Amino acid sequence: MQEYILKTSDLSVGYDGKPLIHDINIHVQRGKVLTLIGPNGSGKSTILKTLTKYLKTVAGTVYVGDKELDTLSNRDLAKQVSVVLTQRLRTEMMTCEDVVATGRYPHTGRLGILTDEDRRIVSETMAKVNITELKDRDYRRISDGQRQRVLLARAICQQPQIIVLDEPTSYLDVRYKLELLGTMRKLAQEKNIAVVMSLHELDMAERVSDYVMCVKGDTIAHYGSAEEIFKHDLVTDLYDLKDGTYNPLFGCLEMLRVEGEPKAFVLCGGGTGVHTFRSLQKQLVPFATGILSENDIDYQVAKDLAAKVISVPSYTEVSEGALQEAIECLKGCDSLIICTDTFGHGNRRCAELIAFAEKLGKEIIRK
Repeated sequence: MQEYILKTSDLSVGYDGKPLIHDINIHVQRGKVLTLIGPNGSGKSTILKTLTKYLKTVAGTVYVGDKELDTLSNRDLAKQVSVVLTQRLRTEMMTCEDVVATGRYPHTGRLGILTDEDRRIVSETMAKVNITELKDRDYRRISDGQRQRVLLARAICQQPQIIVLDEPTSYLDVRYKLELLGTMRKLAQEKNIAVVMSLHELDMAERVSDYVMCVKGDTIAHYGSAEEIFKHDLVTDLYDLKDGTYNPLFGCLEMLRVEGEPKAFVLCGGGTGVHTFRSLQKQLVPFATGILSENDIDYQVAKDLAAKVISVPSYTEVSEGALQEAIECLKGCDSLIICTDTFGHGNRRCAELIAFAEKLGKEIIRK
């Protein structure tokens, strides 16, 4: 039987005793990362606040280890769970080091006096999240991104069994987003702690999470491994995507394709056409592309962005029928954009499109 450090049983969360989301059943093991995703206002923060006793449960039970959350004192809970929420921390005359050091208070005596060991932990933790240079800075006079890293250091300083983070990457630039999520992944593995957080960045959620919970409506829409959750149809439904699509291969979103008769034909393969596809989309130019194998990287993006895609099944040669379809499409285009002129045995007939475009007097653009 698996040991769960955090679990819920038929949990309902909400405000003033009124349920917002019900039937929440979470099971998180040590060393694992669970990420909540879903639209704004779906209740992700409400769930996290309930798991950490900031909000009362409406119904059901939260367990930390083998103990019910409601039976734990705030001090005992702080020894087990550390929290980084989106709300601003109010401080007066505190340096960043002072703020990080408050993470040690659950482990000190009643007077809150830090030992040399506590100060060592504070110093090492600040170095771990690259904020040593902020130690003497007034916490109120640093940027939102710097505050987020200070609060993360404070949470790590608690040396908890569980870390709960609500949108921890919100104010961070790309470097520190990667750094924070890498730190969470490393902590889970090396310290054998559980991490529960909410994220908006789907690509990062896919890469850092062991399990993902999809929050939408008044119930949990989906719960499973990252591999099970990050699928085209599932993400499209979760976010009601109408102005774009989700590409599970790249873990990214694509803008809505430009409809209409193709004005350009893109000859590509092996990922050489992706930048051109996106450039044409930004210019609102409908385009066609081919002849692509259905296991080609370009095909995965083209099916979302191209007005027309001429393709052949994976591991098959370009057929006469596909070639004629491409030629007919090329006749109606103003230009041929060549992203590659290197062709293997299977797609060697694609080179015929270049000669055909020259014969027709089409504008030829080489990338």
